[in-house]
Amino acid sequence: MRTRIKICGLKTLEHVDVAVEAGADAIGFVLWPQSVRAIDLSLLATLTKRVPAFVSCVALVVNPTKEQVNAVLETARIDLLQFHGDEPREFCEQFGRPYMKAIAVDASFDRLKSEQQYSSAAALLLDTPSAGYGGSGKTFDWNLVSWQLINNTTNKPSASAPALVLSGGLTAANVADAVNAVHPFAVDVSSGVESSRGVKDSKLIREFCAAVPNFIGR
Repeated sequence: MRTRIKICGLKTLEHVDVAVEAGADAIGFVLWPQSVRAIDLSLLATLTKRVPAFVSCVALVVNPTKEQVNAVLETARIDLLQFHGDEPREFCEQFGRPYMKAIAVDASFDRLKSEQQYSSAAALLLDTPSAGYGGSGKTFDWNLVSWQLINNTTNKPSASAPALVLSGGLTAANVADAVNAVHPFAVDVSSGVESSRGVKDSKLIREFCAAVPNFIGR
């Protein structure tokens, strides 16, 4: 199974095109107003129309109201909701869309507990803790992500567990090491393909996608 790729925080048609051409499996759009990568609903509608079939459109929200999520879903084709705040499971699963829940990974991270807490999620996004809800642009200790089940008989997660998506400080220079360490289903990059904060770079997007290795994982 090849490692999937999500490019997040896109704001222009050019970069949507580049990401798709470079092999991205998913394009992320930030709908959190406090982010430098935030877009409004009008631009969301324009950009998602550019994304072809078989490439997923992901809407990133942070502690939204139910009405705000519904407005996003009514505006554009959204294949996956990404909750990046303190949203409980019951809130995340009410919209009739697959969802991904962001989890900050530190020394107290418990993979099995997170999988059980958000067992209805399509995926868990493992990210570096930050002062707010945005990405930190820094890596965390990949060794904190344990692939050992409680009974210690296998190094694979249960078949029903959410897929693991690795994020946090990934770049073309370190993504191969990250994949080999964590064996994620997918990787998610934003600041690692930017020439300056919030400004995507076509060359860096292409280099990142080319650097992601194949790996048999979840």
